[in-house]
Amino acid sequence: MTSSSVCKRFLNFKRIMNQKYLTECSSSFKFYNVVKVNCRLCNTSPCQNVFEDKISKTNEKSSNLFRNIQEGPSLSDFISKPASGLKSHNYDSTEDVSYLEPHLFHGNNRQVFIETYGCQMNVNDTEIIWSILLKNGFHKALSIAEADVVLLVTCSIREGAEEKIWSKLHTLKGLKRKRGKRNPLKLGILGCMAERLKTKILEKEKMVDIICGPDAYRDLPRLLSNTSATDEASVNVQLSMEETYADVIPVRLNPGSVSAFVSIMRGCDNMCTYCIVPFTRGRERSRPITSILEEIHTLADQGVKDVTLLGQNVNSYRDITSGHSEDVTQLSTGFSTVYKPKMGGQRFAALLKAVAQINPEMRIRFTSPHPKDFPDEVLETILNYPNICKQIHLPAQSGNSQVLSAMGRGYTREAYLKLVENVRKILPDVGLSSDFIAGFCGETEEAHQDTLSLMDIVKYNYAFCFPYSMREKTRAYHRLEDNVPSDVKSRRHIELYDRHLLHARELHESQVGQKQLVLIEGESKRSSEDLVGRNEVNTKVVFPKTPESLFQPGDYVVVEISSGTSFSLKGQVLYKTTLTDFSKQQNTSLNRETAEREKNSC
Repeated sequence: MTSSSVCKRFLNFKRIMNQKYLTECSSSFKFYNVVKVNCRLCNTSPCQNVFEDKISKTNEKSSNLFRNIQEGPSLSDFISKPASGLKSHNYDSTEDVSYLEPHLFHGNNRQVFIETYGCQMNVNDTEIIWSILLKNGFHKALSIAEADVVLLVTCSIREGAEEKIWSKLHTLKGLKRKRGKRNPLKLGILGCMAERLKTKILEKEKMVDIICGPDAYRDLPRLLSNTSATDEASVNVQLSMEETYADVIPVRLNPGSVSAFVSIMRGCDNMCTYCIVPFTRGRERSRPITSILEEIHTLADQGVKDVTLLGQNVNSYRDITSGHSEDVTQLSTGFSTVYKPKMGGQRFAALLKAVAQINPEMRIRFTSPHPKDFPDEVLETILNYPNICKQIHLPAQSGNSQVLSAMGRGYTREAYLKLVENVRKILPDVGLSSDFIAGFCGETEEAHQDTLSLMDIVKYNYAFCFPYSMREKTRAYHRLEDNVPSDVKSRRHIELYDRHLLHARELHESQVGQKQLVLIEGESKRSSEDLVGRNEVNTKVVFPKTPESLFQPGDYVVVEISSGTSFSLKGQVLYKTTLTDFSKQQNTSLNRETAEREKNSC
């Protein structure tokens, strides 16, 4: 390679899939074989800037990489083949990375401490991260003090969530300085905040060593090895159109727990104007149904009795790997989307049926759904399987049609209330929960009152209320004005929350005297004399231990409710049972009551 052939420009792999860009650059570049350096589908950042003159100076330790480059395909080879042709390669492999010393790439028993913030998806992501790290020779640290690496799995949904991360980083910076170079501490920001802020984190907190987005967790061993070898920050925040971690077996954070989370899809296509999720988690893609069923079978074998299916828009699940149909995805009546109707694949109702049949003694829940994706087939599936909990999250966000339009929610107040009516018609004993945003752009006092009145009509079991927090990059950030004063937001938020507490207390007090099926979770944190569990709609139920009973976590018991507050129920245990037997008893009682009503009406 002569000096005259040295290319002073560089090839931007972020634009590698743009054929026009590649054609324009074909006279200046050779396309190097990046598979050997773990660039998955040319979509990650290990070789974002590949300089020909730098490669020509590769030392003897990098001779294997240089040979692969010389023997790799040319740019014309790449252009002539579609991206789908690359999928046969094992891009997820984290082995044979020839530009790092083997002992650096391997965890080499380095101790890692992970702190998780935010939603259930982040909890599940943490379990995925542990699976990847432990497989590659890293170990769990019991505390930050004994850790070689501290990773923060972050949330960006609201400003307050990010402020917690900045505060934690400030504390960790002091610890890192004390460690010095003899016992260095590596700091990493993972998840949504890493994806949203990217290199801004490095500019503000120069002591951060790793920035890794939600779709790049497979690359963590390389990032950790690279920063150890070079003492420079390593970044991979590339989003993926395909990554679901379907083949990664999560390492459960609480292996003795009777409940577990299972991720079934990632990303969101709804593009609500206030929401950062499509920009931090990417487009919707679903795990193959076979992968999900395998994981839940494993959990059932481990004694798990309560599984929550997770997704940013969980009920828009659509597995397109198991065959194609021409059926269009059905929406709730009166709801619309910003995207074209999706066709084909196995949808959420099919997944629910398959999961429910694994173990009739395992409760099935799901979160977080969008109201648009509740056609009758989903509701009827919930009705037909006793182990699918009659608990539905219907995030309204607002009770005013004008505000809903500004939010890009795809429905009106009237359409939402009709959906609630239909849900309760098919599932009379359903427990409903919702999300509400106080003080969204342009929300008037009248609009706020509409939200309060919606809460009065529906009377939710749970409501999660938050003051609006403008997020950079969202559609609202570019198109709307954050014009509701912060003190007004705070007042409205408190009013929403207080209204929810009122309704929750009334609902719980109305359940006094009922006999409810409760899955025991363990001993109450407040009293060693009490046990605590969850009923079908996920309300916490507390009841005293009895000398003659030896109940264990994972047992189903029937509890007679004696009192209720806004947050929980209390009662007395009657007897131990099974989910199947309790369901049969309920059906028998219901049939008897129906027969008596018909007899009296005659």
